[in-house]
Amino acid sequence: MRKILSLTMLLSAILLSLGAIAQVDTARITLDDIMRKGTFYENGIDAITPMSDGLHYAVIEDGLAIAKYSYKTGEKVAALATVEQFGDSTINYLSNFRFSADERKIFFYTNRQNIYRRSFTANYYVWDVAAKELTAVSDSRRQQVATLSPDGTMVAYVSGNNLYVKNLTDGSETQITTDGEFNKIINGIPDWVYEEEFEYNKAFCWSPDSRNLSWCRFDESAVPTYSFQMFAGLAPKFEENKLYPSDYTYKYPKAGECNSVVTVWNYNLDNERKTKIDVGPETDQYIPRIMWSPAGKLVVYRLNRLQNHLELLYADAATGATEKFYDETNKWYIDETEFDRLTFNADGSKFLMMSERDGWNHIYLHKADGNLLNQVTKGEWDVTDFYGYDERTNTVFYQSAERGAAVRDVYSVKTDGSAKKQLSQHAGTNTFVFSKGFNYYISAFSNAATPTVYTLLERSGKLIRTLEDNSALADTLKNRQFCPKEFLSFTTPDGVSLNAWMVKPYDFNPEKKYPVLMVQYSGPNSQQVLDAFDVGWEQVLASNGYIVFCCDGRGTGARGEAFRKVTYLQLGKYELADQLNAANYLKNLPYVDANRVGIWGWSFGGFMVLNCMTQGNGTFKAGIAVAPVTNWRYYDNIYTERFMRTPQENADGYDSNSPITHAADLQGNLLLIHGSADDNVHWQNSAEMCEALVQADKQFEYFVYTNRNHSIYGGNTRWHLYSKMLRFVLEKL
Repeated sequence: MRKILSLTMLLSAILLSLGAIAQVDTARITLDDIMRKGTFYENGIDAITPMSDGLHYAVIEDGLAIAKYSYKTGEKVAALATVEQFGDSTINYLSNFRFSADERKIFFYTNRQNIYRRSFTANYYVWDVAAKELTAVSDSRRQQVATLSPDGTMVAYVSGNNLYVKNLTDGSETQITTDGEFNKIINGIPDWVYEEEFEYNKAFCWSPDSRNLSWCRFDESAVPTYSFQMFAGLAPKFEENKLYPSDYTYKYPKAGECNSVVTVWNYNLDNERKTKIDVGPETDQYIPRIMWSPAGKLVVYRLNRLQNHLELLYADAATGATEKFYDETNKWYIDETEFDRLTFNADGSKFLMMSERDGWNHIYLHKADGNLLNQVTKGEWDVTDFYGYDERTNTVFYQSAERGAAVRDVYSVKTDGSAKKQLSQHAGTNTFVFSKGFNYYISAFSNAATPTVYTLLERSGKLIRTLEDNSALADTLKNRQFCPKEFLSFTTPDGVSLNAWMVKPYDFNPEKKYPVLMVQYSGPNSQQVLDAFDVGWEQVLASNGYIVFCCDGRGTGARGEAFRKVTYLQLGKYELADQLNAANYLKNLPYVDANRVGIWGWSFGGFMVLNCMTQGNGTFKAGIAVAPVTNWRYYDNIYTERFMRTPQENADGYDSNSPITHAADLQGNLLLIHGSADDNVHWQNSAEMCEALVQADKQFEYFVYTNRNHSIYGGNTRWHLYSKMLRFVLEKL
């Protein structure tokens, strides 16, 4: 029988874990180390911008200057811009920039103010390197997604849902659209659900010759609105809400509800003519991207609402006429992560496209008319990233999980599939950043026991120099109770092999029995079982005597299409079975206390925790659900319908896998947490779950963070959140 701690002993354990006692053992890893001190933060390298000659890169120095460096020598070649040169007292720090195509101008922004996950407003500027002249894109309005024209003479941007063009030569400005209106018409940027689920923030593009500007227009008039209250809290910007909270109302299409009607337009700068592009008669469809090919053709992506039929169209910008050149159908759905990987060669005569058409994610080469030339990569493994195409040598560079789902390697291969070469040199997680021309690359490598090492190499693989090896952090780890993840796999009673990792306490004794906290996310095509370095909350839990365990169940990534899409129409069903099987696997280990197994998760992971606690028949003693979905009817339609179709088509799939449906079956200790201003997974989810639990006479703990969004951060919030969760684990598990 487990010894019961006295209240005094329990309180001491909690304070010790938070690093609040002066006599704390310095060898332990505490929440204070993770959340406040940054004891285990890795050193990175400054973000580099490869330059067009393939020999140099540019980098921001200390936020005060942009300098040009040589790949080969590592020496500074030139200072391109400094804050002091700008002569503008409002610009005192640089954090980002882009070059014009000829690299004679530098484009950057300041005073960023976030809107949603990817959208923000800012003040954009153009710096002429040779003339040493600074130009503000606009003095009268803040801008979104400002973008230089290819010839560097103009800037297009969005403000107030309208599209503008600024002429840098004479300073004139043209307003392209005038009908933009909040919660009604959006020009040049996506609506909320497109931004979140198609993962982009700009919906316009310049033609290669800078004479045409094309954009998407979103008419969200028929989209239902969602509102949440904003309270005063401690943020000065909400001071006006001290007595009466304000309502924030925006367009949010839930599963089965109306979407924006999206049309595509083109503006010709020579004749000032606007042309509507023909995207077909169907309005209940998606236009997730537009782009221009190097051959001067506008490319329009057209995706049906079920998201299982993708077409690519060439458009005549002058007439609006379109012709289809690519057509792909999938019996489940087409993954949106491939939309930005369409790559043309220099003259637009060929293109590379990612597809799962053979059951695995691979690269395919096509003629410009869409006819397949050949499959570039092949095998029962997934390509996980596409780095680019070197037309000079006819070589493709990519990352894959060829050596196992938990591993990432980088390869090069000819477009005919020959001369394949592994470029990464160490087992673990490898990511590369290539120079223009692919003659140099920066490698970032880590594994569960090794902090990230950044090296610069030649194309041949010859090491030029080590940029950062995080040796100081490696030395720190030697003197702390750091327990690297141990990777394993097990087979479920259904015959499914699942990958997992385990973190054991530093003084682990196989003769003892330990409580376990399982962590998971479990969402479609996600992955947490990766051989990569991280020192997070799991180390704090291990320092407090807990085993931490993570299992990637069915539906997760890097194991082929059949494995990740088996959850189609039944989100939560197979994922639940796999987490329950993982818990039962743990309970049969001789060093696990079978009566003390818990689980926690955030977002989709929170959805899974609630299902495990309500449908697990007492499998888990405790669970923590943060910002959970509680019925997919409450979530947005692009994400949800991709995996579930609509509630009208699949009502049972929605409701039978909803934890609200099973609230009366809750067993164990539950902590439910949400942010009151979550624009993504609405607080409504937890509110409805609470009501179901109350009516079922189930006791649980519940906490709401004022004015916090889905990430629940800001000020002291993250410390408070993790302190609360740690206390709950220590008390209830």
